[in-house]
Amino acid sequence: MNISEKMNDIDLYFKEKLHTSDPVLESILRANKEAGLPAIDVAPNQGKWLYLLAKLSGAKNILEIGTLGGYSSIWLGRALPEEGRLVTLELDPVHANVAVENIRKAGLENKVEVMVGPALDTLPTLKEKGFAPFDFIFIDADKPNYPNYLKWAMNYSKSGTVVVADNVVRKGRVIDAEDESVQGIREFIDLLSVESRIDSTAVQTVGSKGYDGFVLGIVK
Repeated sequence: MNISEKMNDIDLYFKEKLHTSDPVLESILRANKEAGLPAIDVAPNQGKWLYLLAKLSGAKNILEIGTLGGYSSIWLGRALPEEGRLVTLELDPVHANVAVENIRKAGLENKVEVMVGPALDTLPTLKEKGFAPFDFIFIDADKPNYPNYLKWAMNYSKSGTVVVADNVVRKGRVIDAEDESVQGIREFIDLLSVESRIDSTAVQTVGSKGYDGFVLGIVK
């Protein structure tokens, strides 16, 4: 068994041991595949990790930058209290349509709103629409714009806001500024390193999604 197979099997082991069967989430992954969406959703254990973080933080107002088919949106939406809400931003109208249907299937259409368009166009409108400030912000979109997303995240945060960013290790390439995505991540990390308003760290991950990692921060 090679290391990739072993990482996948270990993820499956933990999923079988620590997660109850969830036909809704499984059907959503199938729907995303059938719709031709790229298989870049968070893994089930990562989705539950996000759910638990949101629960731990007591989040009532969540921002997600990067929806895809709504898989992580549903994990986060499930963590919300009855009066909670989540706004998730998606560039691609096809992806957004799939996400809206998936969110409806999950029974979260009254808590989760999908906004379509470039996030950098949508983000400036959120305050006037009454969404901000946020208790929890998840960044999982185009990597070159991570520095811009961090700036908006800080604008829309308050003391105690949790900020999570996915895909920051890039299969280990984060230490080599060789392409636009890696450069975006490195600039994002550089901004975090000098941003006195947030306390942050990064963790490397391995599993069914390969070798990558998350940034986790809490606004002071």
